[in-house]
Amino acid sequence: MKKLCLVVAIAAISISFGAVRAAAQGPQGVGASVAAGSAPSNNSHSSHSMNPIKWVKKSPKTANSNPDAGGDQYTKLTAKFQAQGLLLANTDLKSACQNFKSLDECVTALHVSHNLGLDFNCLKSNVTGVQTSADMSGCKGTPGTKVMSLHSAIRAMKPEANAKAEAKNAQKQAIEDLKQAGA
Repeated sequence: MKKLCLVVAIAAISISFGAVRAAAQGPQGVGASVAAGSAPSNNSHSSHSMNPIKWVKKSPKTANSNPDAGGDQYTKLTAKFQAQGLLLANTDLKSACQNFKSLDECVTALHVSHNLGLDFNCLKSNVTGVQTSADMSGCKGTPGTKVMSLHSAIRAMKPEANAKAEAKNAQKQAIEDLKQAGA
């Protein structure tokens, strides 16, 4: 009797799991796309993708991460940085930050160059990997040949400086500047 109950229980569980799996597959047949609520299209994306790479959410771009965002912000920061001596009087922030991936990266590099007395064009060239039209003959390291982290660029240009601490300090200054400018 126990064996019969066990067999019936296993059969019932198997049938219920089979029904759940069949229901999860959705409708099949000619009108399946209409019954499922999606129109057939090559470019349509369902709300739930089976691709696990698409499960990871990308953070939306903020104003301070896009160098082309907010002209008023550039104007405010350009005037502030020219007054502080971070930018030359004839240079605007937008052109200075041209090859950087984000505005906060650029402002951090500006602070590092000012704090340590480094040539901004050399530092920019090392960090972005793009050689500028400025005179690079006085640059230490290999400017414009490959992308370096800010720490590595500081180490290459001024080995006696504490690269990690200087980068962290400059990043705090940049965050504060961007916050004050409304970024």
